[in-house]
Amino acid sequence: MVRTLCLCLLILGSWPLWAASQLSASVDKNPAMVGEAIVLEVTADARLSADQLNFRVLEQDFRITVPSVSQSTRVINGEASHSTSWRLSLFAREPGRYTIPAFEVGQVRSQPIELEVIAANAAADGKPDVFLTASLEQSRLHVQQTGYYTVTIHFRGDLQRGSLTEPSMEGASVLQIGRDEEGSKLIDGVRYRTISRRFAITPQRSGQFSITAPEFTGELLDRDSSRNNFFARTRTVLQHAETIAVDVLSIPADFPGDWLVAGLVTLHEEWSGDLTQLHQGEPITRTITLSGVDVAANQLPDIDFKAPAGLRLYPQQPERQGAQRNGRLVAQKTFTLAMIPTEAGEVHLPELRLPWWNSQRQMLDYATLPARTIQVLPAASAQSDATTSKLPTSGEAITPEQRPASPWHWNHVSSLLLAAWFISTTLLLWFWRRPKASQVSVAAPSFNATALKKACRHHQPEVARDCLLYWAQLQLDAQIRTLSALAATVSEPLRSELLLLNKALYHPAAETWQGDSLWQAWQSYQPDSVAQPVRSELKSLYS
Repeated sequence: MVRTLCLCLLILGSWPLWAASQLSASVDKNPAMVGEAIVLEVTADARLSADQLNFRVLEQDFRITVPSVSQSTRVINGEASHSTSWRLSLFAREPGRYTIPAFEVGQVRSQPIELEVIAANAAADGKPDVFLTASLEQSRLHVQQTGYYTVTIHFRGDLQRGSLTEPSMEGASVLQIGRDEEGSKLIDGVRYRTISRRFAITPQRSGQFSITAPEFTGELLDRDSSRNNFFARTRTVLQHAETIAVDVLSIPADFPGDWLVAGLVTLHEEWSGDLTQLHQGEPITRTITLSGVDVAANQLPDIDFKAPAGLRLYPQQPERQGAQRNGRLVAQKTFTLAMIPTEAGEVHLPELRLPWWNSQRQMLDYATLPARTIQVLPAASAQSDATTSKLPTSGEAITPEQRPASPWHWNHVSSLLLAAWFISTTLLLWFWRRPKASQVSVAAPSFNATALKKACRHHQPEVARDCLLYWAQLQLDAQIRTLSALAATVSEPLRSELLLLNKALYHPAAETWQGDSLWQAWQSYQPDSVAQPVRSELKSLYS
């Protein structure tokens, strides 16, 4: 009995969900203009769930917004009535005659609506109230070359609110540059206010592509209804800019070195000390800054520094940073090298040449640092030895100025030397008899794998690369500067994982890099192949 009662109550409570007896559809304007918001409202006389109607059938002829759903209940003379309404905005793409099809809920259907759309020139002077323009600085780009795309919203009247989507291009990254810029422009005798937004578009593969224009949706104050009416109505407008075709060229086959395309690339160096007073064994720091315009920080390549004869190099991890200046991308990469001359004399630093593709002149160019010759002075101890060697030998004649003043002076010095010998001998015997302290060995620098593990687990390719290069320079070979050089040194499976990491860094269009397999390969390689640093290497820093 209780089950039957509960079932009846459940059926009665859910009755409004499927008891619709009427379904109506209407639009707020007919005819309408292209780009003008057409509000479609569908109402059922029952409480229905929001997903009872599917409006995707309208996407073939219109751009549609997400429908809003409202429900209401009224009680009149003890009788309750329910209703559910769906409201959404339609934007016709082209002028013409369209049919909004009938909607169906259960056994109830709405009536189809015949809609007429006319061209968007309804203003009295024949000028549109809102329109968009788009431009690209260069219609031909190379792979990984940054192109600047600008979209401008032109409007007249009072714009209450609005939103602008981003442009899109297959196989390219899109980044907004700077803030929106407001201004005004006179077009065909009509003063328009403008809002401009700038984007950096970087293609990752060659071919023929097109930039899908962004769409603007906004609320514009209705000029007709605003006359002598404080509570003026607004109307929704939707506009989009034109599509722009882009020709993306491949990397030239004869380009030397790592591919780098930019508007400008420079090299600058600084020294921590005076090169004219550089002595053998004294360290000095050389800082080289690689700067680029119209390029991202992760696109700047590494530089392979080779130590010339008579000089030891100890490079640090390069530092990268990027920024936006005057609507353009700028980037810097700083290389810091500690240098210790091992021999006195001339040390020749060769010219540094970095190839890059000049996107302004469409030609191969070079960023250079001129060759430099450094004169290394002897160590301070060597200079004191040279001064001592100038004293006369036993076979040379002694001038009167060099002769001792008196025999007493000689005897006095001899007595002092004898006393010093006696004291030093006594101290030596006393220290010899003392118990010897245990020798303390200085541990060689070791590699902390915590940072590498964290980078692999969080799938951070740049951090993983820096950790691996530091590990390689510390425990394998100090001359390793790139992942390619490291991959040529190690064995499988670590070699394959390093090549995949290198590909992910310089080909962002590839799949997202996953670092778990690299961490496993590095762990399996480490016990058998990692050589501990030789302790004598530390002594060379101070030789």
